[in-house]
Amino acid sequence: AIEPVEHDSLHFETCYYPAIEYCIETGIDCYEAGAQGQHKLSRGFMPSTTHSVHWLANPQFSDAVADFLDEERREVAGYDSLLRDHAPFRSEP
Repeated sequence: AIEPVEHDSLHFETCYYPAIEYCIETGIDCYEAGAQGQHKLSRGFMPSTTHSVHWLANPQFSDAVADFLDEERREVAGYDSLLRDHAPFRSEP
C-alpha cells in the first residue's frame, strides 16, 4: 500500500504560485485565486465575493432556497468583512 505523505503548501506551490509567476513575468497585474478558502488570506489573496443564479421549478422549494440564500448572503458579507479586517496589506494613510 502507498503511504500518504504530507507536503506543506503543496496545493499553493502547484496551483497558485506558477500562475502568479506567469502574471509577474508577463505584466498581468491582477490574479484571481477563486472562491473559498480563508487560508488564501495568509498567502496575500483578498476575499472576492462570487455570485450565482438559481431557478427551481417547484415554488415551495424555490422559496425555501431563497430564504436560505438571504441568510447566506448576510453571513458571507459578515465573514468577508472579518477577513478584510485581517488583510495582509496595510491601509493607505
